[in-house]
Amino acid sequence: MGLLSDPNRRQALSRVVTQLNTPLCIISYLVGTMWFLGLAFQPFTLRSYISENSMGSTMVEEQFVSGERGLSYAREFAAHKKSAGGSPVAWLERTMRGLGLEVYSQSFVRTLPFPDETTERFMVKGTNVYGILRAPRAASTESLVLSVPCSEGQNNNQAVGLLLALASYFRGQIYWAKDIIFLVNEHDLIGMEAWLEGYHDVNVTEIKSSVMLGRAGAIQAAVSLEMSSDVITSFDLVVEGLNGQLPNLDLVNLFYAFCQKNTLLCTIQGKLQRTDFDTFPGYLHSLQTMLIMMLKQGSGRPQGDHGLFLRYHIEAITLRGINSFRQYKYDMNTVGKTLEGMFRKLNNLSERLHQSYFFYLLPCLSRFVSIGIYMPAIGFFILILILRSLDLWIKLRRSDGTAEDGVMDTEQDPRPGILSLATPIVICHATGLSLYYLPVMSQEMATDHFPVSESEAVVLTAIAIYVAGLALPHNTHRVLSGAGSDQGWMTLKLISLLYLAVLLGCISLINFSLGFLLAVTIVPVAAIVQPTGPRALYALLLVLITPATTLLGSIFLYRELIEYPVSLLECWQLFLQAIAGGMLDHYLYGSLLFPFIAFFVYPCWLQLWNVVFWK
Repeated sequence: MGLLSDPNRRQALSRVVTQLNTPLCIISYLVGTMWFLGLAFQPFTLRSYISENSMGSTMVEEQFVSGERGLSYAREFAAHKKSAGGSPVAWLERTMRGLGLEVYSQSFVRTLPFPDETTERFMVKGTNVYGILRAPRAASTESLVLSVPCSEGQNNNQAVGLLLALASYFRGQIYWAKDIIFLVNEHDLIGMEAWLEGYHDVNVTEIKSSVMLGRAGAIQAAVSLEMSSDVITSFDLVVEGLNGQLPNLDLVNLFYAFCQKNTLLCTIQGKLQRTDFDTFPGYLHSLQTMLIMMLKQGSGRPQGDHGLFLRYHIEAITLRGINSFRQYKYDMNTVGKTLEGMFRKLNNLSERLHQSYFFYLLPCLSRFVSIGIYMPAIGFFILILILRSLDLWIKLRRSDGTAEDGVMDTEQDPRPGILSLATPIVICHATGLSLYYLPVMSQEMATDHFPVSESEAVVLTAIAIYVAGLALPHNTHRVLSGAGSDQGWMTLKLISLLYLAVLLGCISLINFSLGFLLAVTIVPVAAIVQPTGPRALYALLLVLITPATTLLGSIFLYRELIEYPVSLLECWQLFLQAIAGGMLDHYLYGSLLFPFIAFFVYPCWLQLWNVVFWK
C-alpha cells in the first residue's frame, strides 16, 4: 500500500510499466509457450496411481470364460438387426429376460432443429433396451452401468454379444453389492441422452421419451463398450466428455491397471505407450498425444457415449476395441476378464470416486499433468492482457490531464462520449446474438429462395453473418462525440483486453484446452492492435486469429497429428461440417462451445476489429 500511496514510488512504478511493457509482454508469451511445451516432458508429469483405497489392488481372480457364447450372441444380434432394419428390440428383451434380468424398454423421439449432414433427417426415433441385475447383497441404492451403442450397419455387434455374455456370467455371482444395468442404446448419443434424462427424470434437451418403468440405484460409474470385431489388437481409452469434462482419474488408472494385468494392449488417442520418455522422440510422442487430447477436449463434443454421463456427476469412460495389423490378438475371453475385473473393483466402492483428479492432461496412460502444473501456462498469457491494460490505463490518466505529480495539465484531449463507446460494444454483442439465433430461425426462408438444403442454409447463414459483422461495427462511432481523440480507442481497447482476460480466465477453469487454444492465438494480436501504424497488417493479423480461422487451423492440425492429412478443399469441407456439428451438439446435448463463441468471443474480437478502424 505504501508503494501505491507514495507519489514518487507510484511514478516510478508507472514508468517501469510503460517503458518495459513490450519486453515484459514478449517474455510472458515466450514463458507461457515454453511452459506448455514442457508439460509433455517427464519431470513436469506425475506417475499415475489409484487414490481410492477400495480399488488400490487388482488382485481379483477373473473367471470369465464365455467368449464363444458372446460371439454366438453377436451373430444372432447381427441377423436380427439386419431383418429388423434397426435395433432388434423384441429379441433383446427376450434374450435379457432369459438371462434372468429385469428388462425394460424406453422409446424416444427427437426433432432436430435442422437435419444433420450424414442422414438429412428431421426426426430421430428409437428404442433403448436395458436389463437390471439386482444386487443380492444390498438394497438397490447404488448401481453400475455397462452400455453398448446399437450403431448402424455391422458396428458394435460383438460389443452387444459380449454385454449379453457378461450379463449371463454376472447373474451367477453372489458378491454383487450394487445393481448392474446392461444398456443397449439406439442412435448413439441421442439415445444415451434420452435414457439419462428418463433415468434422472429431467428434460433439458427437449427429447420426448416414454416413462421409465424400472430403475436401479444411484449410478456410481459407467463403462461404454465399442467393439466391431471378433478379436482385437488393442483397446483405445476415450475420456473426453461434454464441454471438456473428464472422468475421475482413478477410473482411467483402474482400466490401465487391469490391461497391464491381463497383458492387454491399451492406447490413448490411438497411440501406444512408450518407455523412452527421456529421449526427444519420446517427448514428441507425448506432446502429440497431449495435443490430440486438447483438440478433442477443446471441441466440447463428447467423444463417446460416456461423455453424457459426466453431466450427471457419473464417472464414465468409453473403451473402443481396435482391430489393426498388430501381431498381438486378444479374444473375447481376455476382454471379458478385463471388464469383469473392473466391475468387481467398482463394486467395492463405498462412495463416489472423488479422491483423484478431475482436471488433468494425459501425455500417456502411465503419467499425467495435473491442473496445478498446466494452469500457469495460460496464466502468463492473461498476464499479457493485464500488462497492456495497465499501460493503457496509465496513458489514459496522463491524457486525462492529471500529471504524475498530481498537477492538472492544461492541454487535454477531449474525453470520449459514453455513446461513442457503448454503441460499438452493443452492436458487437447484437451481432453475436444474430449469429446465435438467425441461422436456425431463417433456414426455411433460405431454402425457399436458394437451392440449398436446410443444413447448408444454416451453415451458410452463420458464415454470412460472421463475415458481415466485420463491416458493421467500426463505422458507427464516426459521427459520435469523442471519435477524434486517442482516448476513445484506448478506452475501448482497455475494456476489450479486460473483457478478454476474464473470458479466458473463466473458460480455462472449465475447459483448459479451449482457453489455451484461444489464448495462444488471440492474445498477442489483441495486445498490439491499434488504429495507428500498419493498419492493414493489424487487420490481416486479426483475420488470421479470428475464432473461425482458429477452428480451421485446429482441424488441419488434428488431421496431421492423427496422421490422416487432408487437402485444403477437404479441410474446408470438414470445417463446414464442424460448424454444423457444433451447432447441432448445442441444441441436442447442451454443448457450450457455440454460444460461448457467439455471445462472448466473437463480440470481443469485433471490438478489437473496431479498435483497428477507429477514427
